[in-house]
Amino acid sequence: MNISHTYDHLRIELQPVLQSKLEEFSLLEYGEVAEQDLWNFLVRKKWKNAVENKKISEIVQDIMAIKVGEYFNYATVESLKGAEFVFDDKDELRELLK
Repeated sequence: MNISHTYDHLRIELQPVLQSKLEEFSLLEYGEVAEQDLWNFLVRKKWKNAVENKKISEIVQDIMAIKVGEYFNYATVESLKGAEFVFDDKDELRELLK
């Protein structure tokens, strides 16, 4: 396994915390969120500038403090980044850009 983020080596240890957060999302009826997607959010957004010697209790606190809206705003932006917009003609594009 390639360790690409400072906290990747803790992922297995943090799995119960991640599952707890995912269950919270589900209980609040926000649909299914994959554990990998939640981890990507943490790595790319919350822990973008990771602290080398951060305590595991602080990392757990980061996970438990995630707000549903915060995650879904991130997920929406990420999905739009990958979206490909195709227009049948230039009039549609002009209408959109008004």
